[in-house]
Amino acid sequence: MRGGSTILAAVLVGLWALVYLVTQVLVDPALSVLPTLAAGTVLSVAAVLGYPSALRGPRGSRLAGPQPDPGVRPIAAAGRSMPLRSGLTPDAARRTAELIRPLLGGDAIAIADRERVLAFVGPGADHHLVGGALQTKVTARAIERGRTVVVRDRSGMGCPEADCPLQTAVIAPLAIGSRVVGALKVYRVQPEPPPRGLVEDMASMLSLHLELAEMDRERRLSAHARLDALRAQINPHFLFNILNTIASKARTDPEEARQLLLRLSDFFRYAVRQDGHFAEFAQEYFFVRTYLSLEQARYGDRLRVRYDIDPQVLTSRVPVLMIQPLVENAVKHGIADKVEGGTIHLKARVDPLTRTTSIRVSDDGVGIRPEVLARLTNGDGGVAPAGPVEHDGEPDQTRAGGGVGLRNISERLGSLFGERYDLSIQSTRSGTVVDLRVPLR
Repeated sequence: MRGGSTILAAVLVGLWALVYLVTQVLVDPALSVLPTLAAGTVLSVAAVLGYPSALRGPRGSRLAGPQPDPGVRPIAAAGRSMPLRSGLTPDAARRTAELIRPLLGGDAIAIADRERVLAFVGPGADHHLVGGALQTKVTARAIERGRTVVVRDRSGMGCPEADCPLQTAVIAPLAIGSRVVGALKVYRVQPEPPPRGLVEDMASMLSLHLELAEMDRERRLSAHARLDALRAQINPHFLFNILNTIASKARTDPEEARQLLLRLSDFFRYAVRQDGHFAEFAQEYFFVRTYLSLEQARYGDRLRVRYDIDPQVLTSRVPVLMIQPLVENAVKHGIADKVEGGTIHLKARVDPLTRTTSIRVSDDGVGIRPEVLARLTNGDGGVAPAGPVEHDGEPDQTRAGGGVGLRNISERLGSLFGERYDLSIQSTRSGTVVDLRVPLR
């Protein structure tokens, strides 16, 4: 390709030299600049379009050179949609065996865990029963040693069934990291065993999918644990204070007390019963408004709230119980400590270009102390997902919601989105701004 580019450049230089010679030297009088440039440009474009340059590649190059192995593309295509990506289950094993059987040159395909046959497709299925114990001794040996076993004759199979049609086999272990969890077995009814390299490559691909499935499972467990922690974090002092407010209202305004009890019931019903990790923003928005209405009943005119919500956000899906803790931090650590109170702003937008949902919670309260903010963030305003915030050698209980809660949120976002989210804090003595950006769902 580099040689083709050099030749093309030389051709263009020669063409421009020829244009100059004809228009400026041989012609009397010489042509003006415009006709000269036009002639040179036309010839250059014709040369580029007509020449098989490095940008286009030489004509017929798709037919030149070595052709790829015809088996590579089907195996790669199968790998992208491998059912074992959901885990080593009987259904996933059966669909995987049916998918890879034509690719491995075997008559029968089996997938097993350490104790039983999960799937068997092909001759021998009448006695290699799915769900039954492992029939061949070589399978147990491959799993135990973590190495591929090649069986080259009927006697080495170790199958107790005398009429078993399977004569040769390649059995490769399936592993998650260094832990062997099962085996891929490719059988033939002919004396020549299946290609060992092909079977081992497929076993490695299946092992990779099993590792990814294990990571997904651990990530889901972690996300569930974070969600349970957020539910448990609902401050008992909040409940105690709201109940005191309702008790006092019951004497002065029984109807308002009844309304507050209904809102409190809605608040805890949503927090406890919400299933899954995502909900429509409209649901989370209602939850936040319910919480703030309860706090406003307690603080009265000291707590003011402003909402700036783009209607497009209402149908987007956001992590459950993710916005309310941010608003609660603004109330507890921004407005509650300010004698004259303050205002909390909740703003939400959808950016269709970057496909993100952005949420901002801001207040004009007392702000976060610099030393606490330094422990919460990683230097650029992002929340550092680490252990609990400490103050003077002891856990900072007064800011547990702001410290542990924010870090809990950050770790939960990481388990849900990986690196595809942003949570940052900016705080001064005149207030705090928390920005959250998550992928649009």
